Amino acid sequence: MANHDSKTDRHSGAVAEAKTSAQIIARHLAVMGCKHAFGMPGGEVLILLDALREAGIEFTLCKHENAAGYMAEGSWQATGAPGILLTTIGPGLSNAINSVANALQEQVPLIVLSGCIDPAEAEQYTHQVVDQSALMAPVTKAQFKVARGTAAQVIQKALAMAVADPPGPVHVDLPVGLAAEPAEDIAISARVAGGGGWPDEATLKGAAAHLAKAQKPIILAGLGALHHGAGAAITALAQARDIPVITTYKAKGVMDEADPLCLGGHGLSPLSDTRVLPLLKSSDCVLLAGYDPIEMRGGWTRPWAADSAIELSHADVCHGMHGSYLRVVGDISDLVSALHAALPDPTPTWPDGAPQAARRALKSDFSGLGQGPDHWGPHAVFRTLQAVVPEGAVITADSGAHRILLTQMWQCTRPRELLQSAAFCTMGVAVPLAIGHAIAAPETPVIAVVGDAGFDMSPGDLATLRDTGLPVIIIVLVDDSLALIEKKQKGMQLPRHGVLFPPTDIPAVARAYGGHGAEVSDARNLEKELAEARMRNTFSVICCRIDKNEYSTAF
Repeated sequence: MANHDSKTDRHSGAVAEAKTSAQIIARHLAVMGCKHAFGMPGGEVLILLDALREAGIEFTLCKHENAAGYMAEGSWQATGAPGILLTTIGPGLSNAINSVANALQEQVPLIVLSGCIDPAEAEQYTHQVVDQSALMAPVTKAQFKVARGTAAQVIQKALAMAVADPPGPVHVDLPVGLAAEPAEDIAISARVAGGGGWPDEATLKGAAAHLAKAQKPIILAGLGALHHGAGAAITALAQARDIPVITTYKAKGVMDEADPLCLGGHGLSPLSDTRVLPLLKSSDCVLLAGYDPIEMRGGWTRPWAADSAIELSHADVCHGMHGSYLRVVGDISDLVSALHAALPDPTPTWPDGAPQAARRALKSDFSGLGQGPDHWGPHAVFRTLQAVVPEGAVITADSGAHRILLTQMWQCTRPRELLQSAAFCTMGVAVPLAIGHAIAAPETPVIAVVGDAGFDMSPGDLATLRDTGLPVIIIVLVDDSLALIEKKQKGMQLPRHGVLFPPTDIPAVARAYGGHGAEVSDARNLEKELAEARMRNTFSVICCRIDKNEYSTAF
């Protein structure tokens, strides 16, 4: 746990210097490593806003609270410190619900700070008043309302719950009358302990024996492996015993996808499912390393025999998607390393060579090279982007047909290289995610990839880019449609309806907000625009007009 002690009285546990409730909240956030907050203030949170400033937490004024929530996630992805979303009463908080729900499903530690009127006043005053705790209950791990003298206890509990596995959003409501009121800063032991690991030697040896005798072992890594930094342990085990590795979309890069044993990220592509699900079905030992099926489509329901699976879980979550004969909760890196150490000498695996054949097929399936070297379409856009993107860059992807193809094509060399909403699959997330990441880690190049529908959802984010002066690059796939929904509509043999829209002059919109806007229709000009964008001190929006019909068999 971060050190919350500052000249603490050994008897009472109270910090010697009295502070206001708002200052106490801000101080504990700063101690936790938080350096950035995002939102749109109202009168009810001005004292708290000032306390954040005093604590050294930089506030970014956003144009919508929903975008602010995604920016807060971007800062967490960049730094590891919990994200901070600041909203005012009523409409401010309710505006943020989508991003908070996204944080719950995507397992993002997010502190949602809001102001509210004092309890006594709430009994007679109704303007903008709703039950904010009830509003947040379905989309947060916990909801707290600060009472007189409890700010220290509340914020420490909130932080502990936000980062505890599975991480997620926690709501803290601060009554306006208490924000400036003095309170004691009391240190408490609030951090939730992690899982206990392997319960005993016999269980560990039994799992090791199962894995050791398997002829077709396979590893499926997910969110827990990402959270616990288990990539090195998973890679070491896989390489030592020649075990293929599949990941979810969020866990892409946990193992370098250039490694011949890595089969990449999967979960939303029916085409990729035809290559990897047969491997899982035929496996005699499926090792689940932090795998959470919340990212997966319905085709991933019970894809392997339950008696073949060993489940190493980062959290005790309940679902009905798959079974396993053994489940152990703990730190994924430690669990995998202990299992590896308990194994005897390796024996040959996969005598039929099926994983290598699947890897070759996947590369062919998603290359798009059969269309010809000069063909223009989404495949060419993503090939060009991968070829020229600077080392260490981060890509954010909005939901839509383009995201599925991009995720299947993109080769990640490290975790958190490709950021997206893979569980909640919400639209309008890529640009604010990129902004939050760029604010928290300005030395890292960030490129957002969106569809035209997602771009139209939140043009106000361009104003935030203008205000912050961030040279974020935005790639917009333009096809004047909700291509993924139209594809599903066609598959259901329904008439095309409600999925088309007139084009927006997106380059003009970018210029109106002070950025650079351009449209390209071939790989050479896209490469040229990307190179020039890296030299600018403002944001760039590059539109790539494509034929939506190319998605019909792309994934």
